[in-house]
Amino acid sequence: MTVKIILVIALILSIIIPFGAFLISAKKKGGFKASLAANAFFFFGTLILADILLFSGKISAAETEEVVSSSADGLKYIGAALATGLSCIGGGIAVASAASAALGAISEDSSIMGKALIFVALAEGIALYGLIVSFTILG
Repeated sequence: MTVKIILVIALILSIIIPFGAFLISAKKKGGFKASLAANAFFFFGTLILADILLFSGKISAAETEEVVSSSADGLKYIGAALATGLSCIGGGIAVASAASAALGAISEDSSIMGKALIFVALAEGIALYGLIVSFTILG
């Protein structure tokens, strides 16, 4: 119980103190750097404190009666992650190209807004197809 109280206090202080440092040093030229340094110090300090207080017990391996997943399960999750991740990256690249071209075309002639939105939606569909494939792989 006391460990949780200490961690909550450390978390609150890691939020309040850097914000206070920013407000105090906002009038100075290097105020942002000082508040960023205070924020990083208290963030990593809270992580170290949590690591020391929460993970200082005995660590043992899991019991052997639990279900052990095979390598096929791991490959299934990797395949689903790759399908989702790569399709989202491809969809983002496609939306960036299509949306910028659509905005340029709409600024020239506003009557083609419907056609431009269709091209942007088709580019966004790539990410949805990857998500559907990953659900199929997991299911």
